[in-house]
Amino acid sequence: MPTVKEQMVAVINSQPMDASYDEIMKELAFARMVERGLEDSRQQRIISNEDIEQRINSWQH
Repeated sequence: MPTVKEQMVAVINSQPMDASYDEIMKELAFARMVERGLEDSRQQRIISNEDIEQRINSWQH
């Protein structure tokens, strides 16, 4: 498994040469959010669609 630094370098290297600092930072943040979501899923830290639907419906009443 690649190290954090290797993962970050891969994201940075995948960007076009004229990418701005902000664009690169957004891509790094997006990659981190995806990894966190995948880890949550692997650890069964999930909420079912039904539970989410009930929560959303409760906000509307």
